[in-house]
Amino acid sequence: MQQYALEYNSERENLIISEHGRHVQKLINHAMTIEDRDKRQSFVESVVNLMHQMNPQTKNVAEYKERLWKHAFRISDYKLDVDAPEGVLITKPSEDTRVPNLGYPKMEKKFRHYGRNVQELVRKALTMEPGEKRDAFVEIIGSYMKLAYRTWNREHYVNDEIIMADLRALSKGELVMSDDITFNNLKYTPPKTYSNNRGRNNSSKNRNNRKNNNRNNSGKSNNNRNRNRK
Repeated sequence: MQQYALEYNSERENLIISEHGRHVQKLINHAMTIEDRDKRQSFVESVVNLMHQMNPQTKNVAEYKERLWKHAFRISDYKLDVDAPEGVLITKPSEDTRVPNLGYPKMEKKFRHYGRNVQELVRKALTMEPGEKRDAFVEIIGSYMKLAYRTWNREHYVNDEIIMADLRALSKGELVMSDDITFNNLKYTPPKTYSNNRGRNNSSKNRNNRKNNNRNNSGKSNNNRNRNRK
């Protein structure tokens, strides 16, 4: 009995365009091995028609055939020696136009609870000249740090000494404030909360008003009936 070895995706070459599948990629690779140019041209045209038939919903989409030809050349890494239809311009993109990978922002892991903006403000303060302006700026930073600490650590007590120590650590010991500085320029205002009792009281008042209106209406109707009888 003949045994066939299994082929795993991890052992295969990278799939260039997953939209068309691996079989189309194999057909394009096979087309590059055909020596006769006329046969190679006819074979690639058949492959492009197959790619078109695989997505019948796009049959009436304008310029879709041109897109398929560009995909065929891209799959072959622009090594396919065939003629594209008239009006289809095949150009290999330059590597210089690719967007470089964006790096992750660097943060001090120990002081994540203050946020990245605080660390940016500390770096900004280090570029300022020493003086009253920088001291006022650092005082605002410390006040915001104290506010952030209270917001995210309500169960822990925080004083100005803790904020000053964290400021020195974030600035590598360059931002040192005097002991008479207090970081209380910013205050935390909790959001307004509405109790359920107020809603219950309003609903109960509405029920009582409806009952009283019904009673008054029923009393008026009874009086009208008595008058008609008389």
